Amino acid sequence: MELTAAEILAAVRSALAEDIGSGDVTTDAIVPKTATLRAAMVVREPLVLAGLAFAKTAFREQDASLVITTNAVDGEQCEKGRVLLRVSGSARAILTAERVALNFVQRLSGVASLAALFVQQVKGTQAKILDTRKTTPGWRRFEKYAVKCGGGQNHRAGLYDQVLIKDNHLAVLRDAQPNAIAEAISVARLKQPKLTIEVEADTLAQVRQCVEASADIILFDNMSLDNLRAAVAIVAGRAQTEASGGVTLQSVRAIAETGVNFISVGAITHSARAVDIALDFEES
Repeated sequence: MELTAAEILAAVRSALAEDIGSGDVTTDAIVPKTATLRAAMVVREPLVLAGLAFAKTAFREQDASLVITTNAVDGEQCEKGRVLLRVSGSARAILTAERVALNFVQRLSGVASLAALFVQQVKGTQAKILDTRKTTPGWRRFEKYAVKCGGGQNHRAGLYDQVLIKDNHLAVLRDAQPNAIAEAISVARLKQPKLTIEVEADTLAQVRQCVEASADIILFDNMSLDNLRAAVAIVAGRAQTEASGGVTLQSVRAIAETGVNFISVGAITHSARAVDIALDFEES
């Protein structure tokens, strides 16, 4: 998932408007209009970078004449002490944009860094790490972009680009013949012939039904390792397979070793913490 300059600008403008409101009363009262500063955005802990363009845009929106140089790129592993960018010029502009610039980079780098940890855990297996729709409202594209920066892959972007038949959908069709899964796949393929169809299976019996109905992807939901191995054996390459449900850094390797194609991890986005990045002011 790639982000456009236009959507980055729109997000930054919204964040600045939220933060500044009618004006930065502290900076405007204390800092002379003619004052200048030079500052460096510095990494305080090892991380995978994401969102640097948001920071640059935040500063530029406050003053287009600010001089900004970048020293890293999104997706790069950065060690403690690494300078990500330097900005110099109007002190008022830098101080007012500081928090918004940091918020974007800290949050998105946190997502990228957590994704990278999961990716590292499954290295050497065929499993790919996927994100989910458990994202911050309004930030989904940004957080999914950050997942890609960390080496993960994106699951569906929303409800519109892939059919995913879950247990609650199947509950509505519980009386269908020969079974709810067969009916759901048949109807979905008729109405959305160009889309991938994935079905959530809670039991091995449902896995068999998914295979018989020719699902494209079968999602093994909250299965034990033994059941995951059995499910992979049942599918036998006739569909792609995905494991999901309560996946942690401690459990993901064992899940990957069952032979699944994908592992979806909601925690990458919903539980990623903001990493430690600071704006340090330097002497001119």
